Amino acid sequence: MRVIVCGAGQVGLSIASQLALEGMDVVVVDHSATLAQRLGDSLDVQTVTGHASDPRVLKQAGAEQTDMIIAATFSDEVNMVACQVAHSLFGVPKKIARVRTQGYLDANSRAMFARDHMPIDVIISPEAEVARAVVRRVTAPGAFDLIPLMDGRARLVGVRIGDDCPIINTPLRQLTALFPDLQITTIAIGRGDKYFVPSSDDQIFPMDRVYFLAATAHIDRAMAAFGHEEQRAQRVLIIGGGNIGLMIAEALDQASIAVRMIEKSEEQAARAAEVAPRLVVINGDALEPDILEEAGVKAADTSIAVTNDDQSNILASLMAKRVGAERTVALINRASFSTLVSPLDIDVVVNPRDITISTILRHVRRGRVREVHSIGDGFGEVLEIDALATSEVVNKSISELQLPDGAIVGGIMRDDEIVLPKPSLVIKEGDRVVVFAEEAAVKRVERFFEVRLEFF
Repeated sequence: MRVIVCGAGQVGLSIASQLALEGMDVVVVDHSATLAQRLGDSLDVQTVTGHASDPRVLKQAGAEQTDMIIAATFSDEVNMVACQVAHSLFGVPKKIARVRTQGYLDANSRAMFARDHMPIDVIISPEAEVARAVVRRVTAPGAFDLIPLMDGRARLVGVRIGDDCPIINTPLRQLTALFPDLQITTIAIGRGDKYFVPSSDDQIFPMDRVYFLAATAHIDRAMAAFGHEEQRAQRVLIIGGGNIGLMIAEALDQASIAVRMIEKSEEQAARAAEVAPRLVVINGDALEPDILEEAGVKAADTSIAVTNDDQSNILASLMAKRVGAERTVALINRASFSTLVSPLDIDVVVNPRDITISTILRHVRRGRVREVHSIGDGFGEVLEIDALATSEVVNKSISELQLPDGAIVGGIMRDDEIVLPKPSLVIKEGDRVVVFAEEAAVKRVERFFEVRLEFF
């Protein structure tokens, strides 16, 4: 597959790196010659310097022989025009654009992206994706990550293990005996700065970060088994009144959760109060203790810091926790900061880049891939895939699949029911399969689900 990635920023760099590692023919377009040169020196990709919306630049990038264009520059307008040019002049089959401006995404404006107008196949809104991810974490107390799968019938949950967890120092194979009615699959464990796929003999220790898959109906019991029985948030403080903060506030308000907001910019604070009339907005600096106190941080179940500045989000979260907030969520863009934050007293770190990349990869993967989610700071991917008639997995038991090292079947949805994997379980046509694969094993896992030619 040949892919043109427009934009050599954090998202473009990560997408290009991932696709190049998987052996795809990748060309990166960026108007900065310095960025393009740096990318070309560090990755096995071609680079072209110029504006992504310029037909001459896209032609130089080989758009006539391209299967997909991913427009992820900092400019919405450049992204949209690049997709239009790719379609109209070069007939590129699939076009993905990152669009941030909410005016383009309103229901009344969506018609402009129809094939007869501006033919973009997939619109990615980083702010909307991040807001949804934050809201999921707020409504699942105790989880640092929560991803809905299988039409919401299952959840992938990430939890931290405390000293009071009832199953520490217990081999995973004994969980069934301890909790006979609990149906979960542990797919990854983070220990220190490393993640690994556990075997049935591995144990869970305090400070571990555990990812497990469970049917939605079993989530509360599963959380209790891992030592988490926190109450659902009722009072939330949001620090930052930009698009993400407003989206979070509106979603939590609809869930009948009391929300207050601190916004440093007077103009932005006034806009937030106008857009969400029921929202209590305080104009001030969240790094000032008296502003935090005025916002009622002592009574807040959760503090959510989503300003445009990583350092401010980290410091505001630490201060909110020290003053009295029970739980903190921080938006952090820079990957280098994520590892530094781990030892600090911040409960949940949200990385917009990872969320955006996961959304884009969903449309790049082979086979009938419904969902793709990157977990563990790039350790691996969770894929939700349809088992089609002629794919290699159909009519084979899980033990017969011979999945590569670093890959594990997490669960199967069959006839709207969640079935957890056993070695003897046979995958049938029409099953929806959740598989976790370490980064090095993703490509081989995809091949198991590819459709042979006779399917067509």
